[in-house]
Amino acid sequence: MSKRILVTGGTGFIGQALCPRLTAKGHTLTVLSRRNEADVKALCGRVEPISNLSRLREHPGFDAIINLAGEGIADQRWSERRKQEIRDSRIALTRELVTVARSWSSPPAVLISGSAVGFYGDQGSALVTEATPPNDEFTHRLCRDWEAEALELEADGVRVCLSRTGIVAGPGGGFLKRMLLPFRLGLGGRLGSGLQYMPWVHREDVVSALIFMLDSDQASGAYNVVSPNPVTNREFTRCLAHALHRPALFPAPEPVLKLALGEMSRLLLTGQQAMPEKLLQQGFEFSYPELPAALANCVR
Repeated sequence: MSKRILVTGGTGFIGQALCPRLTAKGHTLTVLSRRNEADVKALCGRVEPISNLSRLREHPGFDAIINLAGEGIADQRWSERRKQEIRDSRIALTRELVTVARSWSSPPAVLISGSAVGFYGDQGSALVTEATPPNDEFTHRLCRDWEAEALELEADGVRVCLSRTGIVAGPGGGFLKRMLLPFRLGLGGRLGSGLQYMPWVHREDVVSALIFMLDSDQASGAYNVVSPNPVTNREFTRCLAHALHRPALFPAPEPVLKLALGEMSRLLLTGQQAMPEKLLQQGFEFSYPELPAALANCVR
């Protein structure tokens, strides 16, 4: 059944793959983006671009909202100002989105809102499911407050799903874009000890999981959107080097990363052995469950 869907962050790395999949299924999309209309249509396809949520106040309403907006968490070193920008781009925008949705003639049936496995903070080598208690640090507080704003719509009878996404790999962008050049030059290597877990996921599986949450009336609450086969940074490095037919002989020492990146180095030096327990229990099937095939697709 065709749905009217509002997508925020539709021009991002995930949104660029999600929007064409949704329009191919017959859905009608409105995309919130700061880019100009021509760019939005070039990246997202047959969509209606808007640049400001205020345009949607007192709107007749949408059947669903997919909220993916947010500043890149690793785009700049974390000053206090930068951390506030990251929070505002997620938390304040989601708060405004909820306020605007409450002004509609009818509420949406479902809100699917972005989050991240950073919700759990550093978990060492422990197995992490949606029930795992978090470690209190910046990424946890960011995701906790972000999710809390989205969950406000449950009081209006809206089904809310939270996509706690891992490190997204895909062709042409994402975090791999920064890694490929040094690895292609044979200058790549593990980060710190390399023993920290990297809860990776292929972009196609993220898109499929979001559509799964959209289509399944039984889906609600938080979902770990990660591969069922997490790996350590050392394993990831070895697999990427193999996919590129290059060595991986140049590790980045922990003290150097801490000096260069400050608090943001925790994104690289800590992690979670996260598992998609709820997705698997509800019958979701991954297209790229194993890292070698996923990376081969990404670097082809």
